[in-house]
Amino acid sequence: MSHDDVPLQHPRTVVVTGGALGIGGGISRRFAADGDHVLLVDIDADAAARTAADIEATGGRCTVLVGDITEDDTVARLAARVESEYGHADVLVNNVGDYRPAKSFFAKSPPDQWRRLHELNLWHVFAVTHALLPGMIAAGGGSIVNVSTVEAFRGIPGNAVYSAYNAGVSAFTKSLAVELGPSAIRVNAIAPDLADTAQTPAELMLAGRDPALLRSWLPAGRFGTPEDFAGVVAFLASRDAAFITGHTIPVDGGTLAAAGWYGKASGRGWTNMPDQA
Repeated sequence: MSHDDVPLQHPRTVVVTGGALGIGGGISRRFAADGDHVLLVDIDADAAARTAADIEATGGRCTVLVGDITEDDTVARLAARVESEYGHADVLVNNVGDYRPAKSFFAKSPPDQWRRLHELNLWHVFAVTHALLPGMIAAGGGSIVNVSTVEAFRGIPGNAVYSAYNAGVSAFTKSLAVELGPSAIRVNAIAPDLADTAQTPAELMLAGRDPALLRSWLPAGRFGTPEDFAGVVAFLASRDAAFITGHTIPVDGGTLAAAGWYGKASGRGWTNMPDQA
C-alpha cells in the first residue's frame, strides 16, 4: 500500500486520557482543530468542561468522560461509551502520567508509593489499550500514541521508580507495535521534557535562576508548550506517519541529546544545568 492509498477519514474518534490540561489539553485541542471528534477523559470535571467548551467555541467536537483512568470502573465506562456511541476508537492517546508522589531517594520510598506510580504511569496504559484494542482490530486499523518521558532513557535521581515505569511504556510501545502490525495498528510514543504546564510550570523549573541560562541548558533555548507536544502526537497519528511504528520520539528541545543529571558541587541535591553544579 502506498502513502496515497492509506485512508484518511474525518472525523476520526480520538480518545485522550488526561485530556483537559497541560500536554493532554494541547493534544485534545489539536485533534479537534484537525476535524476529529475528541473523547476527553479526565479526573478534573471542571477543567474538562472548560476545555470542551473552548473546543466547541472554535467549531470543534468534544465529549467528556469524567473519572480516574487508573480505576477499573472508569476504563469500563470508557470502553462502553466508545462502543455504544462510536463503535471503536480510531486513535488512542494514553497521556496520563505523573512523577508524584515521590520521595527524594528510593531507599526511603514506601511500597505504596511504587504502586501508585505504577497505576499512574504504566498500569492504565495496559488497561485502556486492552479495553479499546478489540474495536480497533475489528475496524481494520488505528493508531495508539503513548506518552512516556525522556527520563525513561537517562538516570534521574530521586525518581527511579517513575523512570522505570516510563521505560516500560516505551518497551510496551515497541513490542506492541510488532504484535499489531498485521492488524494495521501503529503504536508509537513521545518522550517529553521541560513542558511548561500547570503541572510543571517554568517558574518551578527555573527555581529563581536567570532564564538566560536556558541557552546553556537545552539546545532549543526555551521550554516546551503543550502545542509543541500535541503537534508530534498529531503527526504520529496521521497518514504522514503511516510508515512509522514502534518508536518513542523525544520531544525535549534537545535535552536528551545534550545532557544528564549531575550532583551539585555542594553535595546538596542534583541539577541538569551543568553551569549550576
